[in-house]
Amino acid sequence: MIKKIVLLGALLVGGYSFAQEALTIEKLWQIKRISPIGLSDNKTEIIYSVTTPDVEKNSFERTYYKCPIVGGASVEISAETAQKLQQKVSKDGKWVLIDKPVRIENVLAPEIYADLKKSSGKLYTNLDYRHWDKWSDGTYRHVFLQSVANPSQEIDLLEGLPYYCPQEPFGGSEDYIWHPSGSKVLYVTKAKRRTDYVVSTNTDIYEYDLQTKQTKNLTEGMMGYDRNPAFSSQGVLAWLSMATDGNEADKNDLYIDYKGKKINLTKDFDLTIESFMWNDSGNSIYCIIATQGTTQLFELFPFNKNKVAIKQLTRGKYDISSIVGQSGDKLLVTKMDMNHASDIYTYSIKSGQLMQLTKENDALYTTIKKCRVEERYVTTTDNKKMLTWVIYPPDFDPSKKYPTLLYCQGGPQSPLSQFYSFRWNFQLMASNGYIVVAPNRRGMPGFGVEWNAQISGDWGGQVMRDYLSAVDDIKKESYVDANRIGAVGASYGGYSVFYLAGIHQNRFKTFITHCGVFDLRSMYGTTEEKFFNNNEQGGAYWKKNATAVRSYSEFNPINFVNNWTTPILIIQGGKDYRVPKEQAFQAFTAAQLKGIKSELLFFPDENHWILQPQNGIFWQRTFYRWLKETL
Repeated sequence: MIKKIVLLGALLVGGYSFAQEALTIEKLWQIKRISPIGLSDNKTEIIYSVTTPDVEKNSFERTYYKCPIVGGASVEISAETAQKLQQKVSKDGKWVLIDKPVRIENVLAPEIYADLKKSSGKLYTNLDYRHWDKWSDGTYRHVFLQSVANPSQEIDLLEGLPYYCPQEPFGGSEDYIWHPSGSKVLYVTKAKRRTDYVVSTNTDIYEYDLQTKQTKNLTEGMMGYDRNPAFSSQGVLAWLSMATDGNEADKNDLYIDYKGKKINLTKDFDLTIESFMWNDSGNSIYCIIATQGTTQLFELFPFNKNKVAIKQLTRGKYDISSIVGQSGDKLLVTKMDMNHASDIYTYSIKSGQLMQLTKENDALYTTIKKCRVEERYVTTTDNKKMLTWVIYPPDFDPSKKYPTLLYCQGGPQSPLSQFYSFRWNFQLMASNGYIVVAPNRRGMPGFGVEWNAQISGDWGGQVMRDYLSAVDDIKKESYVDANRIGAVGASYGGYSVFYLAGIHQNRFKTFITHCGVFDLRSMYGTTEEKFFNNNEQGGAYWKKNATAVRSYSEFNPINFVNNWTTPILIIQGGKDYRVPKEQAFQAFTAAQLKGIKSELLFFPDENHWILQPQNGIFWQRTFYRWLKETL
């Protein structure tokens, strides 16, 4: 099947002409999702998965392939072959690292009282009672040593401890690795429990010695996130570290343990590291770093005599989103932009050239019109230059007037780069006839540590002025219909929409908010990661420090509902425990009782995201129907 797709793509590119049309919801859900798994043992092939939406079954189908690194046809392989590549086997072949849930605490009624087998009750004595989209059931994922010869023989490296490895909710097998000696295991965990767990980000890297059965903390005294341990071919340990406990968006520095000393390689670098990989020789490190509205590939040289050096390797209107591995002169990376979903590429270390390997979507892309994406620099109210992405409809005609959407990014400190989303898809928005304005407002990584950090404690301050500066700037263009501007966003972007609804002074004609924070007080009382609000709002709503007082009064959207007059669509997932459903319910109640045109789109079985195909399509049909009606 893959060979047929590649051949068809070649025929289309080679001269056959097919009519193109703007991207539609239906075509978006035909795009395959490409995920790299790793290199083959001999490093001549890339192994990857292709996930295809099955709308009728409301599920996804996953198949696995291998492709020569030099380029060529992909060949389907079994799931077992792909999974074997991911196994973490010891140097002597005797042990494999796995993770699985272990029951540590009893919280379910039948476990506490054996005669209440039909009770659905859960009893909690601490704040770690739910996380992301799951309620705690007393189990914790632990990392195990499992005997290859006898899989029933296992050693739990966190036996009896109420700690997680991998880290919840998004950690994976990158949270545990073998030491090069083969006699030790390194793993990441947050050695906190109960209420202490939800107010801290202090993960550490631990080392377990198979011979002595002893465990030691390798990052003791380092108070923020420590994660992603990786050894060079020369046995030097590197990892990512944040300095501040409680700040999940602190600068990510890259550390090494060299000759017994912990060295911060990026302490003088004004950008944050997203991910990294040692080169094969162990004398440099490849990094993914957000910079100027994109994520790019860099190379860091930690062993220079004078000082650590860093060099940017890629530049362009695209994202290099991950590094998969190295094969000789080639790096395997993933690349995407606002018109193309993620594909696997090779990057030539010698020439700097990128070559596309996976082409599963190429034939489909030839039938879809592309949207022009431009950089626009807007002067903010404090006289800074703010990069703003502007995405234009296909066949854009500057002599016409277009409705325009302000896109408000979530996070609040996640990069607004050249990402390709299957929900917040800029190409789809533009293809429906809207100009999209996406400002890299305060809080975005890629513009220096100060710009990134400035949003904390100031959610409704300069960042809102940044949004309005972007809107007021684009309104000057003759092709923008100044009377037809909307604002859309999710998470912190949803908060932004709620807040703008009370202060926009008739700039906007419609709003769409997804899983947004409406009342910072009730948010604090119902969200699960307390460290987030403690850092962003200055603590709990009963605190009397200036940041908290300002956050819960001046920057709280609920306090400006009296100014609401504009139609608003409110979207919410019922299993979202990060921004719980009560936020949406309160906002919808206010809009309805004020007589404002409003709708509530509720998904009881979705979390902070929309993951199921038919829910995703319902989301998008409602999104664009609402815009058609109100804008």
